[in-house]
Amino acid sequence: MEKTQVLHKSRVETRQLATMGMMVALAYVVTVLTRFPLMSAAPFLKYDPKDVVILIGAYLFGPLAGLAMSAVTCFIEMITVSEAGFYGFIMNLVASAAFVCPAAFVYRRRRTMSGAIWGLALGVAAMAATMVLWNYIITPIYQGWPRDQVAGMLATVFLPFNVIKGVLNAALTLVLYQPVTNALRRSHLLPALPDGSVRRSYNMGALILGLFLLVTGVLVALVLTGTI
Repeated sequence: MEKTQVLHKSRVETRQLATMGMMVALAYVVTVLTRFPLMSAAPFLKYDPKDVVILIGAYLFGPLAGLAMSAVTCFIEMITVSEAGFYGFIMNLVASAAFVCPAAFVYRRRRTMSGAIWGLALGVAAMAATMVLWNYIITPIYQGWPRDQVAGMLATVFLPFNVIKGVLNAALTLVLYQPVTNALRRSHLLPALPDGSVRRSYNMGALILGLFLLVTGVLVALVLTGTI
């Protein structure tokens, strides 16, 4: 019996690592293919939805797994496509961790739709506040700008960028979480539900809220880029 339990635990851990590795790869591909500037006033601030993929993994496996996936994804990005080097790695990792870890922590304690929504709200707020502080510290060093100039951009550039980024990520997470988990269960990368099935219904409240936030975020981003 003990040997069977050890083998089962080993299989579960292997399956979890394989799923996390797949999500890191997907997050990297998303970063490479979908990165674009959100604000015409700051074209060096670029949005990509990699944190959506990482957060879905963190909802499944916990905040520490989310932190690990964030670190690996940001490191691969640094050594391949990033133009910002080590500073970019640090800022990417801090932003991802500030969004993913609080959201996953809340959801791990309260695995309900309200827990997911509160976690997302906390993640958006934590990332926005954290990145205001870190941009004040790091951006003058990286960009070579006077700190007073950066301070003047905190409320008008860095805060709006991170709020819109967080809202878009939260909206995409609400829309994509259940379809992604269903696909993972069909692929046997996640265990089946207790009755052996795959959940086919969708929480319409989450879908409507996610789509509303997504449309709102896209419209605000289009305004900020001067498209409309």
